[in-house]
Amino acid sequence: MSLTSAHSVVAPSATSKRVAGTIIVAYALISIVPLLWIFATSFKTPPDSIAYPPKILFQPSLEGYCNLFSTRTRQTPEYINSLGPATGLCDETVRKRNMVIAGPSNFMPRFVNSLIIAFGSTFCAVFLGTLSAYGFSRFKVPLADDLLFFILSTRMMPPIAVAIPIYLMYRELGLSDTALGMILLYTAVNVSLAVWLLKGFIDEIPREYEEAAMIDGYTRLQAFWRTVLPQATTGIAATAIFCLIFAWNEYAFASLLTSGTAQTAPPFIPTIIGEGGQDWPAVAAGTTIFLVPILVFTILLRKQLLRGITFGAVRK
Repeated sequence: MSLTSAHSVVAPSATSKRVAGTIIVAYALISIVPLLWIFATSFKTPPDSIAYPPKILFQPSLEGYCNLFSTRTRQTPEYINSLGPATGLCDETVRKRNMVIAGPSNFMPRFVNSLIIAFGSTFCAVFLGTLSAYGFSRFKVPLADDLLFFILSTRMMPPIAVAIPIYLMYRELGLSDTALGMILLYTAVNVSLAVWLLKGFIDEIPREYEEAAMIDGYTRLQAFWRTVLPQATTGIAATAIFCLIFAWNEYAFASLLTSGTAQTAPPFIPTIIGEGGQDWPAVAAGTTIFLVPILVFTILLRKQLLRGITFGAVRK
């Protein structure tokens, strides 16, 4: 057998391509069905949302979004008639159920808390992770392997194992129910993931680039900023997405350590109560809006994410 034939690559057949394509499409459809159902439920009325069998065809309504962004009180028809014409779509919608809008709900403050805490902790984790990964990659750190394993081991335990000690520590330090406390906590959890991911990316960047820059008169920091950082952009973007997803969706610590001022959206959305029980259209509306920032962020960085997760997979 010749050397050329021994190293030849067999192209996939048309049948295998069709089978693979079918599996991918089926997986995508199965994965997106729950999201589509949540989106559809957000436009249902409360009776339609709990109808059995479930309604696929229904009259769309914005009642869920109105209930999400407002608090309502039940009033007598005489009182409602004395208020005059409805001042907006939501006002008109709630009056049909003999209610009036008493004020805004707490959803927007909780949503803003999620934005501040998630993006703030992601920035801190990626910043610290990049510097740490660069140090492990470029310098001879004593017991580097042991330190890297210790950093990774912080993610091996379930959150509930450290929840009580963290709660007691935060209470003594006055960090309970504060945005700063949650940013510090999520940064500490995410920095281990950031170090491990970014070290692999930086290892793939040739040292010769920095050495050439320093020969030209750059300092180590300037060489890092001008040569390493631009080439590590794809890895930083991929790491930022993974860190943001964790911080954005985290529920256990948010439920334990926040209750009011710094409460995020994940523990707040399940507590939305309507008349007679859970207000499922409002819960679905809150979930739909909650998905938008992470979806937009991922779409904006999709090219960097694809390059990042495949970086170093193909080598000459």
